[in-house]
Amino acid sequence: MLKMLSYVVAAISLTSQVAIASEQKLSFNEYVQQLKTEAIEKGYAKPLVDAAFKNVTYRKKVVKADKTQPEFVQTLDTYLPKRVNNYVVNKAKKLATENRELLKRISDHYGVQPRFIVSIWALESSFGKHQGKIPVISALTTLAYDGRREALFKKNIYAALDIATSEKINIQDLKGSWAGAMGQTQFMPTSYMAYAQDFDGDGRKDIWRSKADVFASIANYLKTEGWDNSLTWGRQVKLPKEFDMAHAIPRGTKSRKDWLEKWSKTELTLPQWNELGLRRMNGKPLPNREIKAALVFPDDKNGRAYLIYDNYKTLMHWNRSYYFATTIGYLADRIKNGMH
Repeated sequence: MLKMLSYVVAAISLTSQVAIASEQKLSFNEYVQQLKTEAIEKGYAKPLVDAAFKNVTYRKKVVKADKTQPEFVQTLDTYLPKRVNNYVVNKAKKLATENRELLKRISDHYGVQPRFIVSIWALESSFGKHQGKIPVISALTTLAYDGRREALFKKNIYAALDIATSEKINIQDLKGSWAGAMGQTQFMPTSYMAYAQDFDGDGRKDIWRSKADVFASIANYLKTEGWDNSLTWGRQVKLPKEFDMAHAIPRGTKSRKDWLEKWSKTELTLPQWNELGLRRMNGKPLPNREIKAALVFPDDKNGRAYLIYDNYKTLMHWNRSYYFATTIGYLADRIKNGMH
């Protein structure tokens, strides 16, 4: 009886602690005031801070989008045809041809193949058509207040203030996705500050309206993060029967650092993969080149297998998703022969 009573007392105590913690949480408006104070203490001008948070609102849909994980029912076999259909491929080829001279200048300057620039442009914003309409400060403040990744989103709030200052952009005009990603490149504000370029020379890094700046910003990101234009991204391969899965990067790595460590422990040269029985999809041996590659399975061991090269690391830095990186490479391959 005494033991049962102690459980009840403990439960009541825990409930009380939770209630107290809940009561102590700042309201959204209080949190906004706190952010404004912090921003001014960091040296941002009060008129800018006041303008940034003037119409800020809590966005329930933003929190829902951040927390809700869609049911995983797709495989690459169903995903790729949806994201890279004939319409996307043909439009990518058409726009690549229309912008051939600009893309060549940017490619020569940054050392990134045009087809990868166009592929990212296509998949991030549908060639600039879908840039997002949510006020960036509202999205970022909502996510910071929610608390799951507060430090990350506060950092992006300050970066948005920096953009408004350095680019002389009305901060109320900064709009983007639910997560605060902006423009045709879908850069977070911190990525904008790190990678955005003014390639057309008009004094602004305009990832919203200037194709020159959009293409150059994408290329600059890739090059800065290690892109090698002497390589492609990877290739789908066939495996021999009874293949030892210990040779592949295991699924479920918790961080980029962990993933890169697994890569370095499992990578082999193409001739070495040949010796293990891997083949091109047409059954022919892999190229006899001393290129190192790692093996990944975006789905599972029964799904598609890919040998991936160092450029894949850069695509995974942009978005640490096998589906994203593989789709970019897949589209780049689809449009390669149709770019004139």
